[in-house]
Amino acid sequence: MGTPATESVIRVVGLGKSYATAAGLFPALKGVNLDVRPGDYIAIMGPSGSGKSTFMNLLGCLDTPTMGEYYLAGENVAHLDRDALAILRNRTLGFVFQGFNLLPRMSLQDNVALPLVYAGADKERRRARAREMLAKVGLGQYAESLPSRISGGQQQRVAIARALVNAPQLILADEPTGNLDSHTSEEIMRLFGELNAEGITIVLVTHEPDIAAHARRQVKFLDGEIVSDHLTEHAPA
Repeated sequence: MGTPATESVIRVVGLGKSYATAAGLFPALKGVNLDVRPGDYIAIMGPSGSGKSTFMNLLGCLDTPTMGEYYLAGENVAHLDRDALAILRNRTLGFVFQGFNLLPRMSLQDNVALPLVYAGADKERRRARAREMLAKVGLGQYAESLPSRISGGQQQRVAIARALVNAPQLILADEPTGNLDSHTSEEIMRLFGELNAEGITIVLVTHEPDIAAHARRQVKFLDGEIVSDHLTEHAPA
């Protein structure tokens, strides 16, 4: 393959992942091709076992493919050593998980600042940036609170603030509303819509059609393959 188009935030070519089982190799992902452009807002959909979670783990560099190529911000991930990959991930990606993944004994401010610790930012910079991102998601007044003192929806907002703190090009969100009620889910999706309108690229996994409807593009997986990839007719703000 030649050098990928640099305008793609993500480009995967023939990406596959197989796992060893007692019955032999199981192909969880089968030669997937996908381009994610700056400003895209994509919902990854599919039933359990369709390969969507495997795909997201590969995009997040949490797992390695057994075939194909993955370019992140123009870099061939397979050609990077561990340190270079960690730097690229920290600079390019922000992660939002279903379970929030906040550290319970750390303040919201310190939770949000964690990626900046890994980036080597000084304490003053970390504190100022964390407070700025908490204010952005409407939680500036809770900077010194512990996660246990706020609601689930607020905890997910903190997780989004943490994902934004390094000014990433791309947010990967894995079932970000899975632990939330419908009203709170709509609030979180409105926030994602606002972030996308500001130019942040978003790729999220969901099995809920009403959540996927917020995205501007839907990619559906079945049996380890992409079976449809289309723009949505209407994407609410």
